[in-house]
Amino acid sequence: MDTIFLMEPHQTWTVDSINLSDMEFWRRPWAEREAAFATLRRESPITHYDQPVIEGTAIEFPVGNGFYALTKYRDVQTASRHPETFLSGPGAVSEMDLPSEMVEYFSGMISTDNPKHARLRRIVSNAFNPRNIRAVEVSIERKADEIIERARTSGTGDFITDIAAPFPLEIICDMMGVPPSEYATVLHHSNIILSNGDPEFIPEGQDPVLAILESGAALTSIMEELGKYRIDNPIDDITSALVNAEIETEKLTQQELASFFVLLVTAGNETTRTAIAHGLHSLTEHPDQKARLLTDYEGLAKTATDEIVRWASPVIWMRRTLAENYTLSNFELTKGDKVLLFYSSANRDEDIFENPDVFDVGRTPNDHYGFGAPGPHFCLGAHLARREITVIFRELLRRHPDIHSTGTPSQLASRFINGITHLRYSL
Repeated sequence: MDTIFLMEPHQTWTVDSINLSDMEFWRRPWAEREAAFATLRRESPITHYDQPVIEGTAIEFPVGNGFYALTKYRDVQTASRHPETFLSGPGAVSEMDLPSEMVEYFSGMISTDNPKHARLRRIVSNAFNPRNIRAVEVSIERKADEIIERARTSGTGDFITDIAAPFPLEIICDMMGVPPSEYATVLHHSNIILSNGDPEFIPEGQDPVLAILESGAALTSIMEELGKYRIDNPIDDITSALVNAEIETEKLTQQELASFFVLLVTAGNETTRTAIAHGLHSLTEHPDQKARLLTDYEGLAKTATDEIVRWASPVIWMRRTLAENYTLSNFELTKGDKVLLFYSSANRDEDIFENPDVFDVGRTPNDHYGFGAPGPHFCLGAHLARREITVIFRELLRRHPDIHSTGTPSQLASRFINGITHLRYSL
């Protein structure tokens, strides 16, 4: 991956040779993908692509007219700040509209518009009150201790399996009151939902969309059962706060609670997991930056955490749909058009970031879009994710200053998540 940081601007890509709808593009090494986006930012910042073809599924997706890729920081920012025009409701996490059977599980807060979005966010935000957040932050410190000690005594040698995956997932499960007996089940199903059909998680011959639907149903079942129990048997957890929260007579329905849980254990969990994985590999590839952190972690913790998130750009894009005709950077968009906000490209925009292909743990300013761009859909869990990343690297570097990755990361074959499936490491 170090070629990403050292290479000169790639000269072999042309705009016509880049196809963001083709899964083969997303299987290319990170360096090649970043070079392609640099070409788009420079030569064709807003480019149309056909609707992707989902192979191997019997589920029929509505026929659509494809999407426009927004690759410049300013355009992603504009779309995010105008939710009345750039709608999330028709689908934020899919290039195409979802079949009705999928909407049930994946139309939560992230894929809604006002007034429903404001209502959901208001109820959920109330549950994340200062007292509950303090309890979660204490659990982050405790969980970091547990995870690192477990990795030391019985680790597999795979950083994803030992640390990056279980750390944020177990925190979210603890926060929601999901028992430890369900951790493996939640991890399994969240991996499938975010797999984008990666054969490691969905074997060849299995219908990928059906597998995602079944995993959505499994996670929904866990939370619906827990939510019903917590109504009459509340404890000091976020689920109890959510099911019993009432803001101006408004409460979450069981389906809304379940959809929020699916969102937490997929997008919320994956953001942190992917950032942590990229973080270790980046520090290994840049020993000078790791040395800076070892010398002054507390002084650099905030900027280092944000640089790790910018660098990783865990969620590659979110979709919006035009509610009306709109001119964006002199480009005419039409009502009904779909646009993908490429956060990963915005985070490398040469007009915004000085030396964007340099990993710098002291980078400032660093107004990245690793948690989404400003607007009503900015990540509700950004503070929690930052805290988790800060704590886990503080403890890893304090206890095991020689920790480093020892092999080439395995890339998740996904258009949506910039994931790492395996990363060998040594303490």
